[in-house]
Amino acid sequence: MTRAIKQAATIVDHVARLRDRGMEVDATLAKQWLTYVSYYRLSAYWYPARVMDAQGRRTDRLKPGISFSDVVALYEADRKLRALVHDGMERVEIAMRTRVSELLVKKDPLAYTNPKIFRSKFDHKKWMVTAKKRISRAGARNEAIKHYRDEYEGEYPFWVLTEVLDFSDISRLYEGLPASDQRAIAEDMGIKLDLKQLSKWQQEKAKRESPLVRWMEQLTIVRNYCAHHARLWNKSFAPAPTPALRTLPEFALLPEGQSEQIFGALVVMANLVRTTSPKTTWPDKVSGLIRNDFLTNPLVDPESLGLPEDWNGKF
Repeated sequence: MTRAIKQAATIVDHVARLRDRGMEVDATLAKQWLTYVSYYRLSAYWYPARVMDAQGRRTDRLKPGISFSDVVALYEADRKLRALVHDGMERVEIAMRTRVSELLVKKDPLAYTNPKIFRSKFDHKKWMVTAKKRISRAGARNEAIKHYRDEYEGEYPFWVLTEVLDFSDISRLYEGLPASDQRAIAEDMGIKLDLKQLSKWQQEKAKRESPLVRWMEQLTIVRNYCAHHARLWNKSFAPAPTPALRTLPEFALLPEGQSEQIFGALVVMANLVRTTSPKTTWPDKVSGLIRNDFLTNPLVDPESLGLPEDWNGKF
């Protein structure tokens, strides 16, 4: 038997409910926040503080000492992290667009239209349908698209097309490239693997497909979370393999096996940003935010970010 949908509660109801469950609530602060940030959205940030029952299920009762101001501080820390990730991803995304474009246009400005230069399993037809949708979406707003539509009968060199593609489109196209092309781009991005440190099976896997492929998939998801203002803290993403990257000292902080939480993505982003933007302060800003805003909050467990036990506070 299904349950009836709960009726909406007022801000006064929410404050009373939180106090009843054990949270310390400043009514003025709560009114300000609940007026402009929904109770449901904020509830994800106190979720880990809900006490477990004997069967291992979360109850509505909260652990002692949790305040509404702690929730607000964690929400703000997560918002700041999204802003930093968005900033870092801009550099990664533009760099990947440029490297993929440079590789393809060396063959032919329209090489991307030829399915034979991609892997046999790559759904080139589907990708081209998506690309045409991006062109249509850009429409009259994009001067380059208008120019090539009118002057070249709708034939768009990849350096024009790439400006209207989504990062997910670039990521999928990169996945469709032959292993040698994937490897060349990965090395341009600073990822030069030492295969000798891997097992024979891991070597073969890395030769078939660059590990950057799966990381681009994860970073695409993380980017989309930021674009939709979704939570990064205490979240699991599509797993990305770490053994091949861990052969490089700059990726030693990655967990063994696979990485699913935001820390792994931040490690990879930090190194990609260092390659694309030498002398960048981005990694320092992220590590400072984690140390000063996340780890000082009683709602935050290091595991909720995927932090290793021996993390030294830097990327």
